Amino acid sequence: MTVEKTSVLVLDCAEPAELAEFYAGLFHAELRIGHDPDFVEVIGHDGVHLAVRKDHGYAPPSWPRPEDSQQSHLRILVARGDMDEAEREAISLGARPVDTKDNGGPRDVRVYADPAGHSFSLAVTPQVPEL
Repeated sequence: MTVEKTSVLVLDCAEPAELAEFYAGLFHAELRIGHDPDFVEVIGHDGVHLAVRKDHGYAPPSWPRPEDSQQSHLRILVARGDMDEAEREAISLGARPVDTKDNGGPRDVRVYADPAGHSFSLAVTPQVPEL
């Protein structure tokens, strides 16, 4: 028997309501607060489902990390023609650019930090080759 499963990315932070509001705005999503006010879910269109959890000892991640280090991050896919608008939207909600090299020209990936310091990227949706 195969058990049906789903997954939720959970981000730790000091202020879960504030960070959940940021992502709800970014994804045009709804907030779901259950019995535990320190755990807030963000439910959006096209399968977006993440959660934010209060960590009383939270320390934001550092950016950039050493060259040999990988850090998990949220990759948000947008259409090529929507990249600049998606960037304006993210920054207006409180995102902070962290990778600004070649900031003047078109780029397929742009990296930011959310209000709690987690890195995320806006990336052009990959083209699927036609058969």
